[in-house]
Amino acid sequence: MPCFNEQATILEIVTRVLASPYVGELVIVDDGSTDDTPALLATIDDPRVQVSLQPSNQGKGAALRRGFSEVSLAYVVVQDADLEYDPSEYGRLLGPLLDGRADVVYGSRFMGADAHRVLFFWHAMGNRFLTLLSNVFTDLNLTDMETCYKAFRTEVIQAVPIEEDRFGFEPEITAKIARRGLRVYEVGISYSGRTYAEGKKIGWRDGVRAVWCILRYRKG
Repeated sequence: MPCFNEQATILEIVTRVLASPYVGELVIVDDGSTDDTPALLATIDDPRVQVSLQPSNQGKGAALRRGFSEVSLAYVVVQDADLEYDPSEYGRLLGPLLDGRADVVYGSRFMGADAHRVLFFWHAMGNRFLTLLSNVFTDLNLTDMETCYKAFRTEVIQAVPIEEDRFGFEPEITAKIARRGLRVYEVGISYSGRTYAEGKKIGWRDGVRAVWCILRYRKG
């Protein structure tokens, strides 16, 4: 769980994650928060929780790179520190991994019949464009490349070098798992997106970077 300035949601999302019967450990990487997030993390008293503090804000990709290196169990799920994604759906996300069908599972906000908060037409169109462009170069048929919910066999994700420090992680990791010929599955998930006023952090510059990453990592 990478987090940055999430004092409004951090304790609630940690509670929800730890309530899942699928969670044996929770690795939280605070990415140089300047609000009360680190102090709130210090109040968590659960042996499954490991908190690591980045010395400065380096970005989601950098936080995930550190978090993946510290995971010890067989499977790992990326969980944002806001409340947009629902940890009660871990069973659905982990299913293809647990039964041996998959190496990687993406949770798609654009497939299935689950509830989705209605927000940001152009943001959704940008997401679909980036997914399509990524699919062109990876030859995958994903519907939601930019989703937070990605689950991996731990040995798989720990073998992939992560170079991107920010949100470029999403197209980078997609390109690299495609090149490795890994078994990728996709399952439908619910989504409760938040507005920029509520703390949403990704913006148009991240979309431009994503295009650059898709082109950069398409070959190696």
